[in-house]
Amino acid sequence: MHKDIKEVLFSEEVIAAKVQEMGAQITADYAGQKLIVVSLLKGAVYFTADLTKKIDLPVRLDFMIASSYGDESISAGNINVIKDIDEKIAGKHVLLIDDIIDTGLTLDKISKLLETHHPLSVKTAVLLDKGARRVNNMNADYVGFEIPDEFVVGYGLDFAGDYRNLPFIGILKPAVFAKK
Repeated sequence: MHKDIKEVLFSEEVIAAKVQEMGAQITADYAGQKLIVVSLLKGAVYFTADLTKKIDLPVRLDFMIASSYGDESISAGNINVIKDIDEKIAGKHVLLIDDIIDTGLTLDKISKLLETHHPLSVKTAVLLDKGARRVNNMNADYVGFEIPDEFVVGYGLDFAGDYRNLPFIGILKPAVFAKK
């Protein structure tokens, strides 16, 4: 365990099993169809890479960059799209992947933005759901784990750019926030 982690919520093995399960469900739900995966950078990159390897379908991959946290531990509520998609998604099934849904603002805004491109469908997948922080009615279609209202890092999730490369998901010690 890393010195800045108070508690490990999900080990590397538990995450891998959940990603396998989610990949199987997505494969079943889109059987016989092509899928365009849109991953929100930077946090979802680890989850997206692992999940797409578990989806047994033709998959195209694109990326968007949207930010609501900056270097803070609480979402500012302002969603800034820094990079839009390159793929043409009109008439295609789209799966939007993010690392975590908390307030629901990012997933809601990006889903609505993708809908303006006239896809056949837009569904969402997140590894983590922090429902206690939700400020709207947005829910992800595919959810790995529900988590408590704690600040988590690892497996792509960061605090001020650090901790993304931890192979597990853990709760950050409160003392770390004071140092930043």
